[in-house]
Amino acid sequence: MPNPTDTAVVIGAGIAGLSAALRLSHAGLRVRVIDMHDAPGGKMRTLPSAAGPVDAGPTVLTMRPVFEELFAEVGERLEDHVTLHRETVLARHWWADGTSLDLFDDTERSAEAVRLFAGERAEAEFRAFSARAARLYDGFDAPMMQSDAPGLRGLSAHVLRHPRLIRDMAPLKTLAGSLAAQFSDPRLRQLFGRYATYVGGSPYRSPAILGLIWRSEANGVWRVQGGMHRLAQALRDLSAKFGAEFSFGERATRIEQQDGHVSAVHLQSGERLVCDRVVFNGDPKALYEGLLGPGVARAVEKKAVLPRSLSAYVWAFAAQAKGCDLSHHNVFFATDPKSEFDDLAAGRMPRDPTLYLCAQDRGDGIPSISPERFEIIMNGPAGEIPDTEEAQICQTRTFETFRRLGLTFSPRPETSTLTTPSAFDRLFPGSDGSLYGRSPHGMMAAFHRPKVRSRIPGLYLAGGGVHPGAGVPMACLSGRHAAAAILGDRASTSTSRRTVMPGGMSTGSATMAKRQSPSSVS
Repeated sequence: MPNPTDTAVVIGAGIAGLSAALRLSHAGLRVRVIDMHDAPGGKMRTLPSAAGPVDAGPTVLTMRPVFEELFAEVGERLEDHVTLHRETVLARHWWADGTSLDLFDDTERSAEAVRLFAGERAEAEFRAFSARAARLYDGFDAPMMQSDAPGLRGLSAHVLRHPRLIRDMAPLKTLAGSLAAQFSDPRLRQLFGRYATYVGGSPYRSPAILGLIWRSEANGVWRVQGGMHRLAQALRDLSAKFGAEFSFGERATRIEQQDGHVSAVHLQSGERLVCDRVVFNGDPKALYEGLLGPGVARAVEKKAVLPRSLSAYVWAFAAQAKGCDLSHHNVFFATDPKSEFDDLAAGRMPRDPTLYLCAQDRGDGIPSISPERFEIIMNGPAGEIPDTEEAQICQTRTFETFRRLGLTFSPRPETSTLTTPSAFDRLFPGSDGSLYGRSPHGMMAAFHRPKVRSRIPGLYLAGGGVHPGAGVPMACLSGRHAAAAILGDRASTSTSRRTVMPGGMSTGSATMAKRQSPSSVS
């Protein structure tokens, strides 16, 4: 039987919270997961449509070994819980001049496609870029992404042991500047520059090292049968199998402390959950702003949550599409990429946007259906946009852009199928609508992100706003880091358990009972 003090509350059932909950419940801890929404997944959300639930969040699953490892750690197999289909075409890319380019899960096929698209020089440049991205990915995977708390000193020592990484990193260049030096064709600079938006940044202000994201895609992209939310459901079900309890539609309002250590979580319903460990799988800025009580506002520093990354305008709907031969993942590029990011930097909706389109019901070997489900993402600025006609303006810009490129939808989606940056702020409190946490701009941005251990003993952090960063695999890794930190701290203190504390409940309570909150330090 677990020690009665081994109780953990996970606030947020996003992929990071689910990753931590599964590991902790499997390890024998009593786990209660709280989420203000009605289903697991966090930003991995769906909306109803005439063709069934349509993804309205992340659509790209990369770094499959991260998820295989998660299931293997609890004695299960990923393929027994979700069905994944590897996509041969990583993405289909479209430009206003009528050209298009497919990139593949095979480097040779991609190189050949680039040659046919832009010539032999472009092919050679692409091969060099791919090799560079591979070196960066392999060089920083273990010391950065897989590490729970990388430090500048340790990373600098690693780079000095592998001096070629310094040139590959191009530490004095932005991603856009690095790509300008690597590609003579402006379309390829624009294509690979979009990877900065994967972590909520502009290629003109984000570090060149983000070029390594290409390697994570080139290693394989998978489609989750039934939609990305199926992965979240599988993790919820498996966590419940190991004893984790879930409460949806329930909001945490305060994290209580006693003697400076986490002691309970208060819910909007009035319930008080006694615990000695909390995993916060929300935007760390919510803690900084005191949304979980003034006592935990010091859990993260200001520089860990500000400035903010980008938000998005997201359409999720069913319709009949005509005019373009779509793949599962599609990108329709802006005519002028610089103007798009100038608008975003000024806090404006892009007037000439790049549009990502996921055709959820298309993929390798899938027959066409009608109507089919679509998700469209336009980059947007974080924060409130005061224009009361925001949704109508977004509708016009989105679907007129597609029309000019030869793609139409019938019927044209209503604005009720749109999620705006301000709506994301309401869905994820404290976020300002930002979908990726802190901005990735600047060479030191990665070191400013919050790490798994907060400044509050017993309060651990996980999610896309926490190291190692945004994206479904990164969030899953942050959940692994949180669980490992809790289990490591648990082992180091197992011989010196705390007893009853003055003015409050003992952390040795065997249950997370419903109680009125006594006076305590918050």
